[in-house]
Amino acid sequence: MRPGSILGNVVVRKEDPTLLRGQGTFVADLDLPGCLSAAFLRSPFAHAAIVRIDTSVAERMPGVALVLTGATLGIAPIPGFGSTEPLTARPPLATDRVRFVGEAVAMVVAATPAQAVDAAEAVVVDYDPLTAVVEPIDALAPDAARLFPGTPSNTALAVTGPAADDFFEDAPIVVKGRFVNQRMAAMPMEGNAFAAAPDPDVPGGLRLWAATQMPHGLHGAIAPVLGLAPEQIRLVAPHVGGGFGAKVGVYAEFLPIAVAAQRLGRPVRWAESRSEDLVSLSQGRAQIQWVEMGFGTDGRIRGMRVRVLADTGAYPGLGSVLAPGPTHMLAQGVYEIPKIDYGSVAVATNTTPVGAFRGAGRPEATAFLERIMDMAAVELAIDPAELRRRNFIATDAFPYATRTGVTYDSGEYAKPLDEALRVAGYDDLRAEQQARRARGDTVQLGIGLSTYVEITAGGYTSEYAAVEIRPDGGATIRVGTSAHGQGHDTTFSMLVSDQLGIPMDQIDFIQSDTALVPRGLGTGGSRSLQIGGTAVLKSAELVLAQARRLAAHLLEAAPDDIVLTDDGRLGVAGVPGSALGWAELAAAAGDPARAPEGWRGELPAEASGEVQPDGLGAALVFDQREASFPFGAHIAVVEVDTETGRVGYLRHIAVDDCGFVLNPLIVAGQQHGGIAAGAGQALYEEIRYDAEGNPLTATLIDYLMPSAAEMPLFEVSGTVTLSPLNPLGVKGIGEAGTIGATPAVQNAVVDAVAHLGVRHIDMPLSPERVWEAVRAAKAGTPQPAWSDAPAPLYAAPAAGGPAAVDLEAASAI
Repeated sequence: MRPGSILGNVVVRKEDPTLLRGQGTFVADLDLPGCLSAAFLRSPFAHAAIVRIDTSVAERMPGVALVLTGATLGIAPIPGFGSTEPLTARPPLATDRVRFVGEAVAMVVAATPAQAVDAAEAVVVDYDPLTAVVEPIDALAPDAARLFPGTPSNTALAVTGPAADDFFEDAPIVVKGRFVNQRMAAMPMEGNAFAAAPDPDVPGGLRLWAATQMPHGLHGAIAPVLGLAPEQIRLVAPHVGGGFGAKVGVYAEFLPIAVAAQRLGRPVRWAESRSEDLVSLSQGRAQIQWVEMGFGTDGRIRGMRVRVLADTGAYPGLGSVLAPGPTHMLAQGVYEIPKIDYGSVAVATNTTPVGAFRGAGRPEATAFLERIMDMAAVELAIDPAELRRRNFIATDAFPYATRTGVTYDSGEYAKPLDEALRVAGYDDLRAEQQARRARGDTVQLGIGLSTYVEITAGGYTSEYAAVEIRPDGGATIRVGTSAHGQGHDTTFSMLVSDQLGIPMDQIDFIQSDTALVPRGLGTGGSRSLQIGGTAVLKSAELVLAQARRLAAHLLEAAPDDIVLTDDGRLGVAGVPGSALGWAELAAAAGDPARAPEGWRGELPAEASGEVQPDGLGAALVFDQREASFPFGAHIAVVEVDTETGRVGYLRHIAVDDCGFVLNPLIVAGQQHGGIAAGAGQALYEEIRYDAEGNPLTATLIDYLMPSAAEMPLFEVSGTVTLSPLNPLGVKGIGEAGTIGATPAVQNAVVDAVAHLGVRHIDMPLSPERVWEAVRAAKAGTPQPAWSDAPAPLYAAPAAGGPAAVDLEAASAI
């Protein structure tokens, strides 16, 4: 960081003017001459055998160019992420049976969207309804209907074993809680979207456009399925209107669209409706958690036993590995827990498939930890802030190896909690709460705490970047991450501008195009700045070293005497009139007669993998090798009307530690978005089904998606504990708010009515649920906070069950 550096300062986002002016290039906006529209016929049944599909009427309707079914598509079923059982692979279009309401059965391609939808509705399908398995507990039953004939059970992945009878023998106090981390919709502003067109420059090739977080990963997965070599496909992610973990992998709908473009020799496009989004885009969370935590009389944790039942939805994939992967990894949280017994079972149900949603398994761990800690605080009669302090991992213990097999890089967990308590005015809030309780007020005050740690850049620890100097003296960045709202253009341009002195408006940013960026692992797991940003930084440093050698040769000086001037040129120290601009240096780099031998230099030790580009520039792959672990503390303040159950969300204080803050504006934006997502789960959002598997929340009339009007003004700040894993000292921030906010809000609502005898209320904390809990407690029959977990969660996996999978990779989504 040079003197007067812009790093660490507020810099307005470069990418926003284009979007604010309506000049974005989302898939639905692309100008594709002659483009046809695709529409899908989706199953109205959660579980049914397909007896017959008749497409004859649809094929004769106006504008129809092609109708595809599973039989005419000719593509084998595709295994999901982490799937271990070939029988559970998903056909792109359903063949013998459908397994959830909304599964694609046929696709119609027509001249206009309306014609495609009309023709899709004319496809006749004869179904033979089958018994639907909707609740994950029901899916565990030995006699439960099988989603996949030939499999021994509906279990997708079991990582558990018998529980020791004497596990809590040294814990005189054991607190128990059964928690539901309900199913959520990712709800990006832009739904799923995909387009395909023949590539005029590549014989038999395709150009693809996808609303995806990981374009190179999708490119690599889709090419072999279509029978094409990787070089025959160019895949671009244009502007993407939010991903939140759901826009990863190969969606079933993508494949028939690509096939249609091949067969018709014309572009074909699909952009889902909001109702489609709510039944076909992968959903998140969907865990039932049984937690027992043992304490000594001094309030110190003695041990914890956890069992998690995860719902994968109809086709086991990423949803199968989140509970044994990141949820298990973060089960210890910020606390010194001497022993942990953790097990999980993932089961298939006749519901929309489950995948990642902002946090991808990590919020679920913090949710149960912070609820059990608040329940323990009540039982132990210890203030919840004090109970947390007593059990924090010591600051001098880092790097810290957890009981769950990960190593925290750095941490100082009391620091953000103390700051959050100060900002909140915690003692005054507690005094106000006691006054209301003493008066017997109808509207009670609740204060909820949450302290958390999360994993970022887990699994995918390397990334590609290149920085090149253009002939005009500007710079171009190419990077393998893929922005969909996070501000990568601004952040990465700040790094290059700081290193090279080139104004940010002269720096171009290229991403998400497999023809222009040779490789990349995309965006997920809050990895972009620490991995992709460091790759950009290292590339820029190498460019600066090259430029110093060039300038030294041209100015007849020693490289060590060459400095970057205040006006962004390279010159001899102490000789103001002797300096060269970047355009001059780029010209010299392109002229072998003017460039000295060996001026390009070598890649730094922590980088590898790329040949440097022609001219003045560098490309490399940076590998951090390990994950980083951001942390923080959140406090939510609510009012609860004990007569109606209505919750008033008054304040939210977030103190998040993501290491060095490169741009406070972008970090604050990520904090705000994360808190809104977390509070939305706590108070409003839930995907629900009836007993037959029919979705009850398939529109925004039924799925309560909060807006800014339902949120208070967030009070966000941070502490700084540098990561030793990258030169910037940064950690991820994109999902931290979500992880910290949900339990803080839930704890606040329960805290408001805890004096009445309420021990727990499951999310979402609707007025009805809160009112029922208060009514039961006042009647002397409080709702139980515990029920025994099903026996299979305490049994060793059966022989011949699902094979082991790479659980760490799940934390990268």
